[in-house]
Amino acid sequence: MIPNNKKIAGLIKAAAIELGFTACGISRASFLEDEAKRLEQWLSSGMHAGMQYMEKNFEKRADPRRLFEGAKSVISVLHNYFPGDFQKDTLAPVVAKYAYGSDYHFVIKHKLNRLLEIINKAAGNTKGRGFVDSAPVLDRAWAVRSGLGWIGKNNCLIANEKGSFFFIGEIVADIELPPDKPFDENKCGDCRLCIDACPTGALTAPYLLDARKCISYLTTQHKGALPEKMKGSMQNRVYGCDICQDVCPYNRNCVPHSEPLLKPHPEMLKLSAGEWQNMEKEMFSRIFGRSVIGRSGFKMVKRNLEFLKS
Repeated sequence: MIPNNKKIAGLIKAAAIELGFTACGISRASFLEDEAKRLEQWLSSGMHAGMQYMEKNFEKRADPRRLFEGAKSVISVLHNYFPGDFQKDTLAPVVAKYAYGSDYHFVIKHKLNRLLEIINKAAGNTKGRGFVDSAPVLDRAWAVRSGLGWIGKNNCLIANEKGSFFFIGEIVADIELPPDKPFDENKCGDCRLCIDACPTGALTAPYLLDARKCISYLTTQHKGALPEKMKGSMQNRVYGCDICQDVCPYNRNCVPHSEPLLKPHPEMLKLSAGEWQNMEKEMFSRIFGRSVIGRSGFKMVKRNLEFLKS
């Protein structure tokens, strides 16, 4: 390791906070042996539902050195997305908090690219790639290895004292940086509030999610008709689901984010139940065009609305 790299690691973490990230940690790029075994078991059980992309690039998911040549370090970051304001009509179809603002893929990726520029300026001829939930990277596993939190029974990363309403991003870089101590304590204890609160039984056991029953998966990624057996159990969720996070004790004191691009379109929070049900494409595009909901498309949202109404 280059002696000066400890100083560079500190600079990276400080720069990440300056860019609006809530936390930043570093881990050594290596093979995720335990995580690879769990992923293989989960895939073989069919619990990934229609997410066939999870079956691809297995080796790259388990080892970032196969994803990025020369990888030596994984720099993980968290970005708060907990909103400061919420939907007004309590009878309106509910949108998951992560989908309130502009498409987070672009917002976080832009910040990661800026962080990469800072790393290059500090370390010289360094190569790296930033990832945000759109590449074969086990982001929660790397966040744990970087000391940022633990994976809860609802399969979300829980940041110590800060909850779970965070986007996770990472930079895989060819610079060898001093790794942080992995977060080796699971603070869920005997609590099972998330498991008991899931209305569809998608959390079949602690740390085990069956996507075939998950409202979040069904309303955002599932293709075709929604399962008839799910009628009456969706709790009016039109896009995504926060139920297992909302009941988590570690989310009781969440602090709203301050990122302007993640704030919702003003009309979104005011939409009434009737406006949702009667929504036409023009209104959808105006309100959700730049959001992750717009990325999923009007057709999917209308399908979800029709399902909730029936």
